[in-house]
Amino acid sequence: MFTLRQRAHPGYLEQVLQSSQRLPPVLSNLLPEGALRSWLAQSLKVHVDEEFPLLAWAGDNLPGALEARALAANAIPAWSLASRGELEAVHIEVGPDAQKFSLAGVQMKFSSVRQDGRFNISSQVGADSWIIKTPSTVHRNVPENEYTAMRLAQAIGVDIPDIELVALGQLDNLPDIRLADESYAYAIRRFDRSESGRVHTEDFAQIFDLYAHDKYRGKNYEQIAAYLYAWSSEPLPDVQQMARRLLANVMLANGDAHLKNWSIFYPHQTDVRLSPAYDIVSTRVYLPDESASALNMAREKRWPMISMQTFERWAERIGIPWPAIRVHLVDATDKARTLWPALLKDLPMADGHKAVLRQHWATLSPDFRL
Repeated sequence: MFTLRQRAHPGYLEQVLQSSQRLPPVLSNLLPEGALRSWLAQSLKVHVDEEFPLLAWAGDNLPGALEARALAANAIPAWSLASRGELEAVHIEVGPDAQKFSLAGVQMKFSSVRQDGRFNISSQVGADSWIIKTPSTVHRNVPENEYTAMRLAQAIGVDIPDIELVALGQLDNLPDIRLADESYAYAIRRFDRSESGRVHTEDFAQIFDLYAHDKYRGKNYEQIAAYLYAWSSEPLPDVQQMARRLLANVMLANGDAHLKNWSIFYPHQTDVRLSPAYDIVSTRVYLPDESASALNMAREKRWPMISMQTFERWAERIGIPWPAIRVHLVDATDKARTLWPALLKDLPMADGHKAVLRQHWATLSPDFRL
């Protein structure tokens, strides 16, 4: 199976998709956004909207198990050329293999393999593969923020990959990019790589056939959960895990849990599971006026207004018995109230950011207030 969308829409790939610039969403979403996309385009001397050269450059190290390989001219199927006029070959210079990778997202991030305690920025596929996020040149202390938010989420039962804060001196072969004057990068183990090779994964923008610029609109958290409940190999546990993550995002003031920050993966090739969590950041510390989730949940986005009743309506719309969700929310809230104050004190988030997060806790619904 190429994409989970095929199960819900069996004819999805029967239509021939042709374009001279933009790839279809299922492929376009494999490419990076923002600063990393600009860096790749500049390296290739192409426009940032020219997606075919970007895919060709990163084709052997895309997220998940997909690979984009070149075809010889005589191997191109006739049906793909039937509606085209005169054809002209285009030469794409893809450069050396050492750093050919694509990682979806806005922040500068690089694929690496850890060897002898160091992280080598490389396209090599190995069991100890990590994503490295370098310090932001726009916002201060993002690696420390994400590390802290992920650890707090883990403490209330959110499933996360291995994570580390890594001194910049531990990174080898880092491209010549502008870095903030900070000491640490954030490292997260790739769940789409294993000892046996690549593990297929796709985000919900791909599944819903939406481009990255639509990741904040058009869908809601009920629709994500409904897909999980319908197609996951473990429907109830995955939706229960999603409920914990939704609560974690509210309590951690993460307003960036958009469609691309929810994914499924195929750990045994055919099993469909909610992937481990990633990209949990306390966004409110950088955007003081931010007070809402990225998507609607039961027609609500405002953090102070999200309560147990909101989650109950969410569960009802999915068709899941409320007690099966409520028990996980109660457990996560109890853990947060018991563990988070002491954990936050010792975690590496900047002191000013910690103060904003503590203030945020006081604004939440009484159901979730710390």
